[in-house]
Amino acid sequence: MTHQACILIGAPVDSGKRRRGCLMGPDAYRTAGLAEALSDLGHTLEDRGNVTPAPFAPKSHPKIHAREETIAWTTALAEASEAGLKDGLPIFLGGDHSLSLGTVLGAMRHAQTVNRPLFVLWLDAHSDFHTPETTDSGNLHGTPLGYVTGRPDFDGFPDIQSPLPQDNIAIIGLRSVDSAERAALQETTIQRVDMREIDETGIAKPLTAFLERVTAANGLLHVSLDVDFLDPSAAPAVGTTVPGGATIREGHLVMEMLHDSGLMTSLDLVELNPYLDERGRTAQVMVDLAASALGRRVFDRPTRAF
Repeated sequence: MTHQACILIGAPVDSGKRRRGCLMGPDAYRTAGLAEALSDLGHTLEDRGNVTPAPFAPKSHPKIHAREETIAWTTALAEASEAGLKDGLPIFLGGDHSLSLGTVLGAMRHAQTVNRPLFVLWLDAHSDFHTPETTDSGNLHGTPLGYVTGRPDFDGFPDIQSPLPQDNIAIIGLRSVDSAERAALQETTIQRVDMREIDETGIAKPLTAFLERVTAANGLLHVSLDVDFLDPSAAPAVGTTVPGGATIREGHLVMEMLHDSGLMTSLDLVELNPYLDERGRTAQVMVDLAASALGRRVFDRPTRAF
């Protein structure tokens, strides 16, 4: 196993939606032993503490919740992401999914600097392809992929100089997509894998196809893992529960395949709301998944003689 320089970066973002609690996520991951789990695998660890948003002046908006605060987080996290990628494999401890507005932007900037294409694997029940104009809820945690692909109406956010190519994105685990997002996604070449496809063909087949594209392009790979990728029976601590999600074994298979590929260069752990957890159960599941992505095996698969 290749040992990595893992950089933990707390992103206590709670502005992307109205239900509070995700700001406690970074502390929950640390308490659940993420650093220890990765150190036990032989990786070096640096915890850079929690990012703070850039200065901002709160303003009321007729539709969008906490717009200026989310812009401030995006600015700060893009800088933290770009800096982390220069030094190792950054792992962002969220925080709601609006944090990926910044982490993916920073990864895009880094990819441009090293002249390699960036790919994004989005493990989520939702497509997060809204814009500030199309969202009915006004919650910006549903907009990151819309933003980084250059969709309109993100006035005030950092400029996207070169949008992320649609062919470089795979969304796996879909089971809750708003009508406006569905219509927009159907006009794209984004790889979309819903739970029916996973039920019919398994999760390994579409993931393998995506990873082969990353390999062929010598790409960098940013992985964004939302708690609601998993079924809420396994991971209840999320404010956007959608029944019918991935099982624990499917989650670990994805992470083990990522490790085997050696492609992952940055990781988001998002939407953990410890206020909704059951004695730290979901935080521990997410820590275990992160450990699988960095080399831990759920089973060592020994050869047995019977």
